[in-house]
Amino acid sequence: MSRIYQPLSHRPLLADVQFQHPAPSGKQVRLDSPAIEVMTDLCKVPAATIDADAPLDAAIRFMIRRGVRLLLVADDRRHVLGLITSTDILGELPVTFAVERGAKRQNVLVQDIMTPRERLEVLWYAELPGAEVGHVVATLKATGRQHALVAEPGPDGAGQTVRGIFSLSQIARQLGVSIPPTEVALTFAEIEAALGG
Repeated sequence: MSRIYQPLSHRPLLADVQFQHPAPSGKQVRLDSPAIEVMTDLCKVPAATIDADAPLDAAIRFMIRRGVRLLLVADDRRHVLGLITSTDILGELPVTFAVERGAKRQNVLVQDIMTPRERLEVLWYAELPGAEVGHVVATLKATGRQHALVAEPGPDGAGQTVRGIFSLSQIARQLGVSIPPTEVALTFAEIEAALGG
């Protein structure tokens, strides 16, 4: 027996309409907060991805639209080929690449400056339950990176699946401190000073 579904009521979209933003959790993030609280969980938030053959200008526009500073570079089968960050795109790397190849900067593609998968390391999701935000900041500082990927076993129990992303700029926002855009890492002393001790 099949059910008959009636259409829901609908109405015109009004002028000057805005879209909903998530409400702040109200829970203050601290260095001793669980690390998992500051991870972007890709089971809850869709991954921001881009094709390797996309132009850099398309990548930066997509980052702005999504409000992210990192894109996973993926193929049609959702395999991670690498990643690209706003620092990669807006830094000197594209200009250097273009000069070395005798090309124009606007012809540089994501694949030309992305960090390939072979050069990436990941944190293991199963090891995060005992970790705190301070551990993540220390890891990012030790590696000199703005982001860290978090992986777990693949669906068949083998291989890996990227489960989440830690972002230093997002962590700083959640801690209530600011990081200058060109600064690579933040020391604990700087964080504690910004937090007032």
